[in-house]
Amino acid sequence: MSRAVRNTAEPDLGVLAGRLLFAAQGELFLRLRALGFDDIKPRQGAVLAYLQPDGIRATELARISGTHKQVIGTLVDELTALGYVERQSDPADRRAKLVCPTERGRAQMAAADQIMAEMQVRHARRLGEDVYAEFKRVFMDVVEQQRRDLRNAGDDASESVDSSLE
Repeated sequence: MSRAVRNTAEPDLGVLAGRLLFAAQGELFLRLRALGFDDIKPRQGAVLAYLQPDGIRATELARISGTHKQVIGTLVDELTALGYVERQSDPADRRAKLVCPTERGRAQMAAADQIMAEMQVRHARRLGEDVYAEFKRVFMDVVEQQRRDLRNAGDDASESVDSSLE
């Protein structure tokens, strides 16, 4: 008896998004390792991808990355120990802390930004700039609509999804 294999010929949205994420992360972290950033892990991308030059609050990192605050706290601790970030008082609210890149963190950010830009240029050349721009526009629309749908599903559903991602 022949069994059909799920998500091979016609992969669903989740499979396609996962394949893109893992392929892009794979190239990014391979190239970062070659540049001397061999101590960071893809899971730390939940912080590194959204880190701002002037710092960002951990609660904001959690919100925009879609990761639990506790997970972000653990990742910030790891990146602090590795010398990529440090916690500083937020000048707008001394009770709050900002996660700020160190010199090494800023160097990693610049390298990652360059690598990601090169990947995008490569795909735009291969597909054509107009096609790639439309792909990104539509992909961003699908991502944002999916995020709205999740939020609208209610806190209970969103919390169970969030906890399954930890």
